[in-house]
Amino acid sequence: MTPALLHFPDEAAPARRLAEAAGMAAHAVDRHRFPDEELKLTLPFAEAAAFPETLVIYRSLDRPNDKLVELLLLARHARGQGVSRLVLVAPYLAYMRQDIAFHAGEVVSQGIVGGFLAELFDAVITVDPHLHRIERLEQAIPLAHAVAISGAPRLAELMAGKRPGALLLGPDEEARQWVAQAAEVTGLDHDVCRKTRRGDRDVTVTLPEIEVAGRRVVLMDDVASSGHTVARAAEALLGAGAASVDVALTHALFAGDALAVIREAGVGEIWSTDCIAHHSNAIAMAPVLAEALAALT
Repeated sequence: MTPALLHFPDEAAPARRLAEAAGMAAHAVDRHRFPDEELKLTLPFAEAAAFPETLVIYRSLDRPNDKLVELLLLARHARGQGVSRLVLVAPYLAYMRQDIAFHAGEVVSQGIVGGFLAELFDAVITVDPHLHRIERLEQAIPLAHAVAISGAPRLAELMAGKRPGALLLGPDEEARQWVAQAAEVTGLDHDVCRKTRRGDRDVTVTLPEIEVAGRRVVLMDDVASSGHTVARAAEALLGAGAASVDVALTHALFAGDALAVIREAGVGEIWSTDCIAHHSNAIAMAPVLAEALAALT
């Protein structure tokens, strides 16, 4: 039976784009929340015989806590109905930042959540996971098919058209890998800033030793969460005479007032991929996700 893709209503648009690119039927999961916060999920397959042998579940894991329970319920039910191969497409992958115990008693979430996903799925595909001290996704998700692709080349194509000749900067050193990928595609000048973090919303950014006065600058990173790193970098750039500052992100997480923080810093345009649904989405990841799926299904 042809593989099928399951998605939730809040992610219908990117999931259906992926299904179309991959040549799969897309089916929505009905989600009901009881007054006591428990979840009830209803699948479009009424009988076990209607389930495909390979089932793809599309669920981006921003704001992840309910979603991880959804994945547990869906995966266990699907296995019970005879699905032999389960693939998770999670364009944004949560709980990757806590990869060591920074202080005594801290729970290291990366390996725990990675192990949880490995128990449920035969393969996991994600985009630009935020990995600090490991090199490969399978070190966090112990699967033979733990696949990480990048949104940087797709964003680079957009930036080359929107801001030809711009200076491409990462707001901190961790962004170097994405900036380098984009610069390779576009040929743009590039560098990274240096960040000192004292808290979730208390950061200082130092500009690199490269001329920014009079130049259009694009800040590029994998994710913006609180928005303060991007905001401090933008303020420093505009203070140094940059003509404009725009932002390109793989993951538009934007927790709380992050978007307002970034706008107030003087940022112009914000472009993101559709890994997390947001009105800044300017690039669809369906073509490259479909390629990764084709190699697995």
